[in-house]
Amino acid sequence: MSQDGQPKSYTRTVYMCCAMTFGMLGLSYASVPLYDWFCRVTGYAGTTQRAEDTTGTVLDRKIVVRFDANTSNNLAWDFKPFEREITVRIGEKSQTHYVAKNIGSSPSFGTASFNVSPQQAGPYFSKIECFCFTEQELAAGEKVDMPVIFFVDPDIVNDPLLKDLGAITLSYTFFPDEDAEQKVTDRSKVGDESNSKL
Repeated sequence: MSQDGQPKSYTRTVYMCCAMTFGMLGLSYASVPLYDWFCRVTGYAGTTQRAEDTTGTVLDRKIVVRFDANTSNNLAWDFKPFEREITVRIGEKSQTHYVAKNIGSSPSFGTASFNVSPQQAGPYFSKIECFCFTEQELAAGEKVDMPVIFFVDPDIVNDPLLKDLGAITLSYTFFPDEDAEQKVTDRSKVGDESNSKL
């Protein structure tokens, strides 16, 4: 009886181990989008909100919005805000932009992450248009304008932790795309193949 039961026990163990392995693999792939979703819903770590448009309510109260720009040491870009700060009315749709220039000698790819400080203001800072989390490609010497359209949600005045808040800082950091070199290499191979066919 124990000999008959042993193969079933081994088979069950193998199935369970396989299921756990695939489950953990699936979770590892899902962890980034799940974390991103969690941050967007809760405003955790100063994550801003996405919006199609403003709420329609504009208050008389004003707030200063500061803009910060950072670039990884591994990305040869000059990246900065067009203006360091602006004063806006709470609830009002506002626009600014950042400027990025590839100061390297070859094309390169970058992706920006962002955060808002203080972190508690993240759920109230809503972006209508933004270049974050979108891969940007710049040719050598190319310069681009990157707009940001946003508003500060009027509900911020009802938050007891932020009732006296006078300024919010929106900060972006550009990182190199990990597959950038491969993309440039693949593109040049396609170009070489096209030229050889001619």
